[in-house]
Amino acid sequence: MDVEVLEHSERHIKLLIKDAPLAFVNAIRRICIAEVPSMAIDYVYFLENNSPLYDEIIAHRLGLIPLTSDRALEKYGPPEECRDNEEREDCYTRLYLEVEAKDTTKVVYSGDMVSDDEDVKPVYDKIPIVVLGPGQKISFEARARLGRGKEHAKWSPVSVAVHKYVPKITIDYAKCRAPECSKCVSVCPKKVLELNKDKIIIKDVLSCNICRQCVKACPFNAIKVSWEEGKYVLYIESTGVLRSERIVLEAAKILREKAGKLLSELEKVGDS
Repeated sequence: MDVEVLEHSERHIKLLIKDAPLAFVNAIRRICIAEVPSMAIDYVYFLENNSPLYDEIIAHRLGLIPLTSDRALEKYGPPEECRDNEEREDCYTRLYLEVEAKDTTKVVYSGDMVSDDEDVKPVYDKIPIVVLGPGQKISFEARARLGRGKEHAKWSPVSVAVHKYVPKITIDYAKCRAPECSKCVSVCPKKVLELNKDKIIIKDVLSCNICRQCVKACPFNAIKVSWEEGKYVLYIESTGVLRSERIVLEAAKILREKAGKLLSELEKVGDS
């Protein structure tokens, strides 16, 4: 298997994976969504709330605020051990908020929360929590822990996790009659093709989504669109809780552990 990084930033990563089965690429994608752990608020204890929203609505909104989790993976207990264990100190960190609107309306934002752990705090400071009217107040203590997306979507570290085949575009220039057949260039929604000096060229094959609109538009049947066997593009976009490359690395580790457990069990069967 060969892996090439096509694009990379803190929030997204695009990989070109060669000589790997589709099931493997899809397993990494699904683990990124459902099994890579991240921090999210799980319990909220309200001390005061006379805002327009019920406690339950605010608690739900708080759970969906992404929290930075890169260092938390090493500091806090695994989800399986902490799910129903509020008393264990290494399972939770606390975030506090106390805001009062006095004479004017006040918007309470995620950045108003104060965390016990500097490594676990809202990724974005301007997520609205509630709007307080004059004289209204909200005060609570929230507890955040590691969890997995398969337990609740609030623990999923990705906003996008997709894979696709690597497109293969073939142009038969013996049949091609550019610029007469240049309609295939204009119908392409991804602008993959380009007319250059009366010749149609492939500008960016990886942008192709294999919609085959160019094939339908070509009057001379000069274009064929298919895909490369054993080659895939994996695109991961983080919610901000983990760096994009960390998500893929953690997914690979989890897959390796699962494969190791399966192998161990099969060896036990073989020895019995």
